[in-house]
Amino acid sequence: MTNPDIVIIGSGIGGATIASGLAGSGASILILERGEPLPATPHARSTRSIFVDEHYRPKEMWREAGGSAFNPGNYYYVGGNSKFFGAVLIRYRKEDFSELEHFGGVSPAWPFSYDEFEPWYSKAEQLFRVRGTLGEDPTEPFHSLPYAFKPVPDEPPIARARAELTGLGLHPASLPLGVDIEAWLKEGRTGWDAFPNTGQGKIDAQTGPLTEALKDQNIRLETGAHVDWLETAPDGKTIAVIHYTQNGAQKTLSPKLVILSAGAVNSAVILLRSPSATGKGLANSSDQVGRNFMNHNSSAMLAIDPRRRNDAVYQKTLMLNDYYLSDGKGGKPLGNVQLLGKIDGNMLKANVKRVPKLALDFMAGHAVDWYLMCEDLPDPESRIMVDGKGIVMQWRRSNMQSLEGLTKVMRENFRACGYPIVLSRPFDKRTPSHQCGTVRMGNDPATSPLDPFCRAYDHRNLFVVDGGFLPTSAAVNPALSIAAQALRVADYLRKTELAT
Repeated sequence: MTNPDIVIIGSGIGGATIASGLAGSGASILILERGEPLPATPHARSTRSIFVDEHYRPKEMWREAGGSAFNPGNYYYVGGNSKFFGAVLIRYRKEDFSELEHFGGVSPAWPFSYDEFEPWYSKAEQLFRVRGTLGEDPTEPFHSLPYAFKPVPDEPPIARARAELTGLGLHPASLPLGVDIEAWLKEGRTGWDAFPNTGQGKIDAQTGPLTEALKDQNIRLETGAHVDWLETAPDGKTIAVIHYTQNGAQKTLSPKLVILSAGAVNSAVILLRSPSATGKGLANSSDQVGRNFMNHNSSAMLAIDPRRRNDAVYQKTLMLNDYYLSDGKGGKPLGNVQLLGKIDGNMLKANVKRVPKLALDFMAGHAVDWYLMCEDLPDPESRIMVDGKGIVMQWRRSNMQSLEGLTKVMRENFRACGYPIVLSRPFDKRTPSHQCGTVRMGNDPATSPLDPFCRAYDHRNLFVVDGGFLPTSAAVNPALSIAAQALRVADYLRKTELAT
């Protein structure tokens, strides 16, 4: 396969899913992944190794614009960041596809409606074998297909929390999860949220769509392949050459189609580093590549009752969307609330180093741990840039009033449920809270690098299919939306570029 028909750069949710959507098309496809498969070692279920010793964190450093360097929480393995994700595979709400006013400004409309996109959500849920149930969440949009699997069951302390929230008149609902709980627990009795998936317990990009894609003998995966830059044909209208490094050797490929799925940050970086006539990088006549970077505004919240022990193992089965479309009083949206995986003293020690471990163990053992997530709005000055070989992040947070409001109302709710101590702490830039928006799609090439099928307006054989295409972040986990669009783009390619 010297020059395959298609090269997919990256094996995360976007790259793996579009590969599965193209399986059986007859096209020769090569997936280039800079990382290697995750090894199965004792580190994979050790909270000390993962959270204190940071065994899996990348060695690279990024830099804040005008500021100091920091170690980002982006992972480079076969399957990408999904190897560590919380396996929440939830749809954007129907309202997220329309213009929506928030405390911090307006979230723009998508270039197509929820109704047009809905069938692809259903296909993605089937592909990722999502466990869930309908009818519990009043914000749940229309589903043309039910979930194929029952939800992951609540453990007794979580069933109690569900009942407590219901008693307040709220609507806690089961999280839609890509988790085979029996397989996960068989490999170790821990949660899965932020734990590496070295077996079959989580249906991530590797264990789900990539496994399906590689059943096609025309699809091949190469690891350790770091894409450096793209080269255009002399007229600049198509991508002619992919330049990458593998095992220290410089290599090139010249496929018919290039699908860039390296993640919202790294896809933008590859384009910005690539030579162009304007000097602004590729796919960037709009000057929007790298701009509109979004990363959910989010906090961890611990609801603690010293009188009651929480002996849950995995915990992460509930969400609450009562404040998703309004603040509960007819005002503007706040966001999504969902459980974190069960924390322990080591996880707390990674963030609160001066408190004795014994105290942290007690706190963790009596807490129900929640994740509060609010929409970050697109802003052209919130952006990813390059400085030589360095990556520069200029993240301008927006809509923080929503996070403040959600924190306040949930603190009141948990206290009303009988938890006298409620602590919260926002996540920072070291946590990749669903990075997106850097190569967004839209109907106007003057403001969006990609069309609604993720084709670059500037280069007809280039597609960008990862979190970068998202025009908005909404306030829920983006993995299912990325997967659904990947399947939609794959179908489009089969009908256009690959049609015989």
